Amino acid sequence: MLDFDLAELYGTETKRLKEAVRRNMERFEGNDFMFQLTKDEIEILSRTQFATLNKTRGYNIKYPPFAFTELGVSMLSSVLNSKTAIEINRGIMRIFVTIRQTLVANPITGLSELQTEMKQLKEYIEEVFTDYNDINEDTRLQIELINQSLAELHIDKKQNSKPKNKIGYLANKNDNE
Repeated sequence: MLDFDLAELYGTETKRLKEAVRRNMERFEGNDFMFQLTKDEIEILSRTQFATLNKTRGYNIKYPPFAFTELGVSMLSSVLNSKTAIEINRGIMRIFVTIRQTLVANPITGLSELQTEMKQLKEYIEEVFTDYNDINEDTRLQIELINQSLAELHIDKKQNSKPKNKIGYLANKNDNE
C-alpha cells in the first residue's frame, strides 16, 4: 500500500506518516517492510489510461511515495500516534497472542494425520524396495543361467564346427595310379 492511502486509513497526514517513518527508519530496514517508488513507477501512477498527465491540482505525484508491505503496515501501526493506528496495533498484538495460544493449547490435528500418512508411505516404499531387490536378485540369477547356457552352446558350436578326422585308411595318390 502507498503512504498516502495508509495515511488516510490511519487518520493522519501523509507528511506526518513520512516523518514518523523517517524518525524510525531502523524499524523499516529491508525491502520486506517498505520501499520508495522510482521515477518510472511514479510516472506510471501519475498518468491516466490515455497516457496524459491530469491537469487538476493534487492528482500528480510530486514526491516519491513509500510503498509498504504487510510487515510494513503492521510496523507502521506501532510508530504512528493516531488513535486508529493505536487500535490497529492493539488488534495485531491480540491476534498474535491468540494464534500462539491456539497453537500451544490445541496441537494441529492435521499434523498427526500427516505424520501417520508419512509413516504409512515410508512403510509402503520400504516394501516396494524390498520386493524390487528380491526381483532384482531373481533376475540376476536368471541372467547368470542364461549366460551360462549361452557359453555352453558356444562351446558346443565350436566343437561341432571343427573339421573331424575321418576314420579309416587314407588312400595314397600313388596307389590309385
